[in-house]
Amino acid sequence: MDILLLILGFACIITGLLGSFLPVLPGPSVSWIGLALLYLTKAVPANYWILGIALLITVVISVLDYVIPAKGTKRFGGSSYGIWGTNIGLVIGIVAPIPFGFLIGPFVGALIGELIYDFKDHNRALKAAAGSFVGFLASSFMKFVICVMYLGLFIWIVWQYKSELF
Repeated sequence: MDILLLILGFACIITGLLGSFLPVLPGPSVSWIGLALLYLTKAVPANYWILGIALLITVVISVLDYVIPAKGTKRFGGSSYGIWGTNIGLVIGIVAPIPFGFLIGPFVGALIGELIYDFKDHNRALKAAAGSFVGFLASSFMKFVICVMYLGLFIWIVWQYKSELF
């Protein structure tokens, strides 16, 4: 049973890493579940401090994930159309067979969203699209760093208790 929990926990951590870039998956939350699964094994004693602090970080990051792109768009003069365009462009950019689609998609999506909002002001739309893109990159980088930290913590804990786990 411990091996199954270990494998599921590791799968959650890896899925969380992918989720730091995909808007459909809550990356840090899934990674935290991977840590919690590790502590459910009989070999690893529960450490509520680590789980609690990691949960607090996950909640803060999840809230900031919605705030940062919106603030970036608003700061550069954008609207909610730009935010929606960023998310839609990201999904399309990931599935589109173009190189670096996950980077190009959010910018193009935000630009199209802003042009739908106000077709006459191209400069404002371009500036808002840049702000939305910068906000998306900052938010994704922040989530990725947290997920990498959770992966490192997971590996460190497994390394400490490897004789009991295997």
